[in-house]
Amino acid sequence: MIRLIVCFAYISGYLLYSTIELRRLKKLNPLLSVAEKDRIIHATPKRWSRTIMKLTGSKVDVIGEENIPEGAVVFISNHEGDFDVPVLLGYLAKPFGFISKMEVKKVPVMRTWMDLLSCVFIDRRDRRQAITSIREGAEILKKGHSMVIFPEGTRSKGGAVGTFKSGSFRLAKDGGVPIVPVSIQGTADVFEKNGRLIRPAGITVTIGNPIMPKIFLVKDLKQVAEEVRQTIIRNMDTPPNKKHQPAG
Repeated sequence: MIRLIVCFAYISGYLLYSTIELRRLKKLNPLLSVAEKDRIIHATPKRWSRTIMKLTGSKVDVIGEENIPEGAVVFISNHEGDFDVPVLLGYLAKPFGFISKMEVKKVPVMRTWMDLLSCVFIDRRDRRQAITSIREGAEILKKGHSMVIFPEGTRSKGGAVGTFKSGSFRLAKDGGVPIVPVSIQGTADVFEKNGRLIRPAGITVTIGNPIMPKIFLVKDLKQVAEEVRQTIIRNMDTPPNKKHQPAG
């Protein structure tokens, strides 16, 4: 219970404190490159996310980060639990935005941060709006920003990896960027499996080999979605590179 209270207090307090940083970031030189601008903006969420994970008492290991290519990519990840986002924000070197459910847009300071990170809000219940959001995300990719997608659409809570919704893969196809499979293991052990309490866990993030955009020339969205899903599942058992990179 104490860890839960401490984490919640830190998250809430830091969000309020970060309004000062938000004002500074909004005034960044517009002539900065996309990569440099993303690096500067991403620094605060990265620091915030790493602290959250340390407060949970968890240890995060990253495997295969050398597999991430230069330039914009779409990270496709399984979705174990609520701590997937802080783990990826805190421990992936490449800055990114992500596809988020529309409800998050109602959270005042969080919404502003997500806009700065080039996130996209999607309402999966509204097909027309969802298509518009995917197109918006593709344009963000074309500008050089990377993104994360959880194509299961909901948390597995540590269970089997669910079916991947193929429509979200149009983001990578229309954006013309590589897909990078990401396997997350252990985040559900922090929260979802503990009766909504927070406990320390060992978390592993495995980054697979990139899949180049040319795959869409020979395979349709459903085929690509299932291929990526199988890669993510396979990498949970046999990482493509067994050299661990401790991330704190």
